[in-house]
Amino acid sequence: MKCAGDIDVRDVEEAYINIDPIQAGGRLTPGAMKALIAYCDGYSVCDNCRKPNRLDYIQKPPIDRFHRELAEFVGMDAARVVPGARRGFQAVADTYVEKGDPVLITALSHYTEVLAIEARGGVPREIPRSPGNIITPDAAADKIEAVVRETGKTPPLLFLDHVDYSYGNLHPAREIARVAHQYDIPVLLNGAYTVGVMPVDGKDLGVDFVVGSGHKSMAAPAPSGVLAARSERASEVFRTTTTRTDVTSRTFGIKEVEMMGCTLMGVTLVAMMASFPAVKERVGTWDAELGNTGLVVDALRRISGTVIVSQYPRQHTLTRVDTTQSFDRVAAAHRKKGFFFTSALKSRGIAGIIPGATRVWKFNCYGITRAQAEYVAESFLAIARENGIPVS
Repeated sequence: MKCAGDIDVRDVEEAYINIDPIQAGGRLTPGAMKALIAYCDGYSVCDNCRKPNRLDYIQKPPIDRFHRELAEFVGMDAARVVPGARRGFQAVADTYVEKGDPVLITALSHYTEVLAIEARGGVPREIPRSPGNIITPDAAADKIEAVVRETGKTPPLLFLDHVDYSYGNLHPAREIARVAHQYDIPVLLNGAYTVGVMPVDGKDLGVDFVVGSGHKSMAAPAPSGVLAARSERASEVFRTTTTRTDVTSRTFGIKEVEMMGCTLMGVTLVAMMASFPAVKERVGTWDAELGNTGLVVDALRRISGTVIVSQYPRQHTLTRVDTTQSFDRVAAAHRKKGFFFTSALKSRGIAGIIPGATRVWKFNCYGITRAQAEYVAESFLAIARENGIPVS
């Protein structure tokens, strides 16, 4: 079937249990799907834009209220919607980073944080990870001291992934923020994998900025996200234009410089708004989500040679697995090579693992039911047994 021309219909969510590591939290709600149709035209939300002509002032649909609720949702004072988490990183970096500045990231930071720093001419400096792939407060303090000694500068910013994309590990944000603030370094919390799926309170964690991803964890279309700030930082990162042009003497009201005026001007925003009531509710069921993940993880641990590389017990649904000594040994002699594994999963109605991956791979069980989690767990065990891998 085709949508139009040679564009295939996408039926992954309808036909399979999808455990893709980056897609789990971005599945749209039925309300968001309706909003997609109703607001699909480019400038659809601008029907009722009146002075001062800024996105977060529009009352119909209630975009102004949504911005206030977003800030409250993440425990901060002000929030803006942005075209993905990376644009939130960029807005904050543009505000604080100057050419040559050493900027703190971690050894597990997402590449978009590095690009945001590089675009400003800053120099990323990594806080090392522990042997267990955790960023510790002591490591943060040691790195800050080393950077200050080496450069004579205090870093203007620290990027910290709340849960990292590589291992799905939860890092001690509150303790790291406390260390950074001893040196007056503001902290940006990258909540791309946490805002919208588990409770996040920026003030409780002591951070200055919270960035979330709509399409990764807030049941919204791509590209969408949120940038929230404490009141003392909001006036800096959400500064308004002061320019007057030289020939026409034009000014541009209260347009925000780092936001480039308006950000999500149509379907991405309204679909995010439509999903928001369900998103607010679902963060309260996080323990159940971890329980489902634990069920699948424990099944994988029963397969001889399989190692859960992420934290254990799991504190997040995104999980990294090493099957070099189990499924990859089968792949070495199988006629389908590594594709035997994803083929076996697909035949059981499970999708989302990188095709051909049998060494190190990731999955995310967020949003599946208990019955589906039990089925996925048993499927992994069955594939192992069928291929002669011992199961305890």
